[in-house]
Amino acid sequence: MRLKNSNVRRRVSIRDDVLNSDLISATVLAAKYGVSRQTIVGDIALLRAKGEPIISTVNGYKYQKKESRYHGLIACQHTIEETRLELETIVNMGGEIEDVIVDHSLYGQLVGTLGISTLHDINDFMSRAEKGNHLLLSSLTQGIHLHNIACNGEAEFLEIKKKLSELGLIYLG
Repeated sequence: MRLKNSNVRRRVSIRDDVLNSDLISATVLAAKYGVSRQTIVGDIALLRAKGEPIISTVNGYKYQKKESRYHGLIACQHTIEETRLELETIVNMGGEIEDVIVDHSLYGQLVGTLGISTLHDINDFMSRAEKGNHLLLSSLTQGIHLHNIACNGEAEFLEIKKKLSELGLIYLG
């Protein structure tokens, strides 16, 4: 019973840590609580199963707070080499890339949560993709993918979309 209570207390503390930070990694949480990274991943899964709106980004966990930002969806198609250009364009124009979505012929819609809002996020994502020799989700669909973009308003979203179109990164079908 003592172990179960300590696990519950740890999860409550983890929830508070995520809620009170902009972003926190499983590695940081594991070090703080003296458990493995995998234990933290499991704790987060259990918190989500209980309804906690915790999302995983490329750089860690964050609490999904209700926000008043505008959200728009864009359809893109580009080469893997143009990925950095796409991400930097969106971020430099004030957008946050919330996710990437592809329609897979076998699995249906596949979603990868990104949470990319800074150049540091982009550098980290691109570094891990390149050094880890990972394939991007868009490589499954000849570069065609969707992004949910959060920004300050519809006008800003339309400017982002216009710039991506000028760069040839918007999917035209």
